[in-house]
Amino acid sequence: MTKPTNLKCQTVSAATSEPVEIRAVAPMDEAAWRKLYRAYAAFYRVPMTEDVLDRTWAWLRDPAHPLEGLVAVTGELVVGFAHYWPQPRPLLGRDAGFLDDLFVDPSQRSRGIGRLLLEALNETSRARDWAMLSWVTAQDNATARRLYDDVAKAANWVTYELTP
Repeated sequence: MTKPTNLKCQTVSAATSEPVEIRAVAPMDEAAWRKLYRAYAAFYRVPMTEDVLDRTWAWLRDPAHPLEGLVAVTGELVVGFAHYWPQPRPLLGRDAGFLDDLFVDPSQRSRGIGRLLLEALNETSRARDWAMLSWVTAQDNATARRLYDDVAKAANWVTYELTP
């Protein structure tokens, strides 16, 4: 598998502000991505280490690894990201997409950036002929759920976690 290095840049205007570009994560994004990913982990109260940051960044940059990333850029600033990957859906006999992480800098929220990231992922889903794009969020993440309820249908599935 190769990651799209020539992902078409999409420039769109957020509702009330300057243009926002959604594009594939690039080497020049590393410092900003690290800062945002630390904030994302803090939001979910997950301890973050340099090892995790290094490994996740390496996955995003490794063409052989399934994890891919998009960033939202306004001006010179990376203000959000989305991490996603293909997953087989055996009952459908097709691949689907899974959105693992979506985060927008709190100072940039309410500008439609999260929605733009989801729209770009939906375009990727169509282009790759994925059966669907799915994701999970914390039950108490009311802000994100307002957006998610507006753009998608909540699934009728309960998520379980088993730690080996």
